[in-house]
Amino acid sequence: MAANPEDLRPAGSHEWKLGLWDRLQYRLLKRFWHNQESADTPRPPAGVVRVRALFGDEFVESIRGKTVIDFGCGSGADAVDLALEGAARVIGLDIQEKGLENARKLAAQKGVAAICEFAGTTGAQADIVMSVDAFEHFMQPLEVLQSMRKLCRPDGRIWIQFGYTWLHPFGGHLFSFNIFPWAHLVFSETALCRWRADFKTDGARRFGEVEGGLNQMTLARFERMVASSGVTIEQVQEVPIRAARRFHCRLTREFLTTVVRYRLKP
Repeated sequence: MAANPEDLRPAGSHEWKLGLWDRLQYRLLKRFWHNQESADTPRPPAGVVRVRALFGDEFVESIRGKTVIDFGCGSGADAVDLALEGAARVIGLDIQEKGLENARKLAAQKGVAAICEFAGTTGAQADIVMSVDAFEHFMQPLEVLQSMRKLCRPDGRIWIQFGYTWLHPFGGHLFSFNIFPWAHLVFSETALCRWRADFKTDGARRFGEVEGGLNQMTLARFERMVASSGVTIEQVQEVPIRAARRFHCRLTREFLTTVVRYRLKP
């Protein structure tokens, strides 16, 4: 018997063996939602320094003359901004060498190459350790948090922002941007990854295997990790969905928080 084409990955890749329920969901996804790239993440307007927009003036004042580590620096835009805003030394850490190369080029273009360094690891400790839009993607988030604690001086601070959180309407990123809010909670992981395989060729079969990774991070999970990692929450700011601001409270925060910002201390 010929294989069902719905059970096959495109371009001759390994077969998908879908159960009946996953197959029905995949057919629904394929029928009603076009396969396409996810929407771009919103950015601050031109001329606005992102770290200032995210963490505020207090944060920018706190980095001046200090050593700062940008954990998960990507292509270095935030790290370069930190240097331009007055940090004495900025260390950008990332596992992607291409991103590190781009970061070095950007630092040179902006005239802060002498202040910035970009690498996969460092033995230095910093006054400020920062992570932006990454904790929903790390596959070993507890280990990352523990590493950030070790990189932070005893009197230093750790600043973290992440979102969308998993229970947010767009917490599935591509899996909810391109379908409908909370689609990542309605459809199975298998059906969604099979749908994605029609226009992505990286072979991902789990949320954690997609480009960037999705670790299904919630506020409660993150705060449990903090409690077990040797740091404490000094300040937290939950930014609610604007249209649902009046309904945002302790009971609804997992579903209605767009991004969350933490200041932690060792």
